[in-house]
Amino acid sequence: MAVALAFAGLMAPLMAQAQTRTNQTTGCQGNVVNYNPGNGEDIVVPEGYKVERFSQVDLNFPTAVAFIGDRHNFKVLVLESGHGLPSRCNDRTDPAYGGPFSPVNPFTPDIVVLDMKGHLAAGPFAKPTGPDNGFQADGPAIDIAFENRGKDGSEDRDDDGKKGGRLFATDSNQSIRTSGNNNSSRIVVVDISKNTVTPFITGLPTGDHPAEQLEFKDGWIYWSQGSTTNSSVVGHDNGGGANQQEIPCQDIVLSQNTFPSSDGHRSSGYSPHGVARPGAHVAAFESATGPGICSGSIMRAKLNSKHPKSTIEPVSWGYRNPYGIRFAPDDHALKGGLFVTENGEDERGARPTNNSPDRLQLAQQNHDGSPDY
Repeated sequence: MAVALAFAGLMAPLMAQAQTRTNQTTGCQGNVVNYNPGNGEDIVVPEGYKVERFSQVDLNFPTAVAFIGDRHNFKVLVLESGHGLPSRCNDRTDPAYGGPFSPVNPFTPDIVVLDMKGHLAAGPFAKPTGPDNGFQADGPAIDIAFENRGKDGSEDRDDDGKKGGRLFATDSNQSIRTSGNNNSSRIVVVDISKNTVTPFITGLPTGDHPAEQLEFKDGWIYWSQGSTTNSSVVGHDNGGGANQQEIPCQDIVLSQNTFPSSDGHRSSGYSPHGVARPGAHVAAFESATGPGICSGSIMRAKLNSKHPKSTIEPVSWGYRNPYGIRFAPDDHALKGGLFVTENGEDERGARPTNNSPDRLQLAQQNHDGSPDY
């Protein structure tokens, strides 16, 4: 029997037929596109699988889903990212969308709830209605997950009959090609019943790759923290050089190499833009907002600590954009290992890297508690 791969498509229409969409942002009304996502006919999957459209409502850049219930009676929570990459044509402050904190602004993050047939059941929730309410307005919001994951796709109850627990999410005021939002990434707890967002850990590194995928095991919350640059050097493509430097998880010694920018600045890796320090010793967590925090890494913290940020420790590091993490199941040969999918480097910036492959890594903290590299 074929297995269906359900998905929530970007701006999936009510009917799978060609439509025309116009960008309503001021100055961008000439951006008219043909819009026909169909039913996934062009997606290639292994034999025995098929793709079918699930969402029956328009969605704005969905980045994560979580389930309430079981396979017989469930609802789907869908995280909408907001605008993510800045552009004059997806500006949340444009008056055409009712203002930066409008409850119907399509370029701010939120969570919507779909029923079993993909129709809107509730929401949006956690939408920013002011500077300190909801998700961070500039986005992106990246992942959502319940702390107690059940089997058969259920996150409402596990095998012991326990509730799914708290709903965690990640967001930031991403600083790609903008500045002033360093260390804005965070982990939050979303209460759908009260429509509240409560910070859990704040002050995490922010930059090119807000990966922030969530996983849970043995009383710990794990998450992936992307690198803040393309390949360890802050260039002009990082907020004009004002954005966040990379943060090492262990003490390192820099190479003798420095990397030029077009204005004559030379920069070392793991350093602010324009700082050349060949051969320098860089301490673990230099420039972080707290111990244990580093970029391009997998980190974890105690779920039930009164001060979870003080319990942060790195599990592994050396990644660029670790955009997916999942523990191997107990009946797998790699039980206890954490799979990490990683997007490779781009040919851009002060240290361009061409033809870098995407990678699948296996992460596991060393027995002495040090992070694997």
